[in-house]
Amino acid sequence: MKHLPRLIPLAAALSAALSSPTFANESPTILMPRVDVIGTANRLPDLAGTGQIIDSKELEGSRVFTVNEALRRVTGVNVRDEEGFGLRPNIGIRGLNPTRSTKVTLLEDGVPLAYAPYGDNASYYHPMVDRYERIEVLKGPGSLLFGPQTVGGTVNYITPAPPQEVGGYIQGAVGNRDYANAKFNIGGHGLLLDYTRKQGNGARDNLDHELDDLNVKYVMNLTRDQILTLRGNYYTENSTLTYTGLTQAEFDRFGARYNPFKNDRFDIKRHGFSATHAIAVTEKAVLTTNLYYSHFDRDWWRQSSNSTDTQCGTGFRDSRLAGIAVDPDSCNSIQGRLREYDTWGVEPRLTVEHQFGEFQAGVRMHYEEQRRVQINATSPTGRTGTVTENNLRETKAFSAYVSNRFDIGTFSITPIIRHEDIDAERRNRLTGDTGDTRVSKTTPGIGVTWNPSDALTVFAGAHKGFAPPRVEDLIGGTGTVTEVDTEESTNFELGARVRPTDKIALQAAYFRSDFDNLIAVGSIAGGNTPLSQGKALFEGVEFSGQASLAGGAFTRVAYTWLPVAEQSTSFRNVATQAVIAGSQSGLRQPYTPRNTLTAAAGYEKGSFRGELEAQYVGSQFSDFANVTNPTADGQRGEISSYTIWNASLNYRFDRAFSVFLTAKNLGDKTYIVDRTRGIQVGMPRLVFAGIRYTF
Repeated sequence: MKHLPRLIPLAAALSAALSSPTFANESPTILMPRVDVIGTANRLPDLAGTGQIIDSKELEGSRVFTVNEALRRVTGVNVRDEEGFGLRPNIGIRGLNPTRSTKVTLLEDGVPLAYAPYGDNASYYHPMVDRYERIEVLKGPGSLLFGPQTVGGTVNYITPAPPQEVGGYIQGAVGNRDYANAKFNIGGHGLLLDYTRKQGNGARDNLDHELDDLNVKYVMNLTRDQILTLRGNYYTENSTLTYTGLTQAEFDRFGARYNPFKNDRFDIKRHGFSATHAIAVTEKAVLTTNLYYSHFDRDWWRQSSNSTDTQCGTGFRDSRLAGIAVDPDSCNSIQGRLREYDTWGVEPRLTVEHQFGEFQAGVRMHYEEQRRVQINATSPTGRTGTVTENNLRETKAFSAYVSNRFDIGTFSITPIIRHEDIDAERRNRLTGDTGDTRVSKTTPGIGVTWNPSDALTVFAGAHKGFAPPRVEDLIGGTGTVTEVDTEESTNFELGARVRPTDKIALQAAYFRSDFDNLIAVGSIAGGNTPLSQGKALFEGVEFSGQASLAGGAFTRVAYTWLPVAEQSTSFRNVATQAVIAGSQSGLRQPYTPRNTLTAAAGYEKGSFRGELEAQYVGSQFSDFANVTNPTADGQRGEISSYTIWNASLNYRFDRAFSVFLTAKNLGDKTYIVDRTRGIQVGMPRLVFAGIRYTF
């Protein structure tokens, strides 16, 4: 048996890969087993689908502030802001509603990132983008190798690998809006410690964030053919964060930053652990196994959940609708949504290279437990009161996939099949009511690539998509099982990757997603839109490109055109089968901009790097009825298109010292991003400067 490093190239894209990325200070790194969805850029010719990588140079050189900003550089991805810091990203892919990222699989080093990806796939927690050195986004049939959400795509965040030599860096930045960011990174001999402290004001008044993120990673060689990576993480968030958006009168009279709810609090504590073991079973076979666990604790105390909430009384609500300033201290009510999640699982993946191509297979055994409590207090800052909800929700899931790539000359054909089996149970601890149900789904797919030369890859793919409904959607509070139909979609894409020179890379694709049944996310936390379902069709074109030009200039672009995002039938309330108000065949799906574009140009020479970027999001509807004029509650109405400009300047004095200056939303544009619970707005101008010392 040969040494494991010799076997690393055998782990192909879309499988368990043993890879050794370059550390930020370019010191040698230790081989680190992890699961990639794409791998390095040289794996793209094998990829039977659309894939894009945002590397460490781009993240660092652009001084990316949020994961939202980063993902807008990927074609087909629509990311909606919420509080300004990107802490609860709303990620939609190829027209799917971005609310809470429920239709996207989120991974970190190939390990499930969401606190409940099967039972409650909602992004109320998301690490800071500062934690990552690379982001991979995969669409098409390759998504079947991951899951459980395979209708849109997979986002995999890659953390840095430990360096071999002892070293690291200290970085600090300060800016307006009370912004401060401090980062400490040190590693060596297989160990890496990374700590980030980030704080500042969000998009509106009384949105203040304090974040701490500690990560530890250790890589060890067990034998000459086995490597083990251990990861540990502790994350906290303490925010003054409201849930409700603005009414139209509040927005018009008091401005976009108005938010009176100073008593609302949002606190998170999360710790997680994972181990990734890789062994060279034979000279041509690598088995990589992920073992993972996380505990997520979230307390959200708030006095209003949407712009028409009567928690503080009808007079309080009516004042808001009329644009009269309200005092939350006069409201003797605050409600605490207290959530705890424990998630753990094991996932072995086998990759075998053979004379006809490559075989991959894997299974996942996964368990989730949700403990949900609601306490209604009788003072504006109370923390005790009447318990109105006490629920225990459990999810047990088993999944398996098999894939084989057949190489036939310049062609490759990759059939894939995935199976998901999910058992869900809900227990009302207040009444004793219980209910359980089971969801099972098998989804096939196939991908084809043609590589007539090193400069051209033509690809096509088709697959069935699946996304499991939440436990609370399947099982009501009294234990009754809601008949939510299985979500089914047929997805197709055809595209090409072209690299005419080593300085230019282009990718274009046509995609079509036809849903026999699309489960639409209802308005959350007491909103007025219930869980619904219906037929839908999404069809569009993606284009991305990047080029390094003569003299140090560079440019990149990511454009998505989505001409078709229609309701093929009226969407109906799952519980009552009543048509959602205004929904009808031919109308556009909500939160589906027809055009999105991110483009940048810059100059890099020697120690200097500068960049100017524009991010454009087209107009979009906020409800199924495609209401154009805004309603008084702010929850419906067309959202106008907007463009925000970002700029960054970097200068390195020597190997040790570098400085940077960055501006986000350079023109200080005011723009609406969401109307789900009332009007939510984008982050105002943020300018910050920083220094980095590398040792």
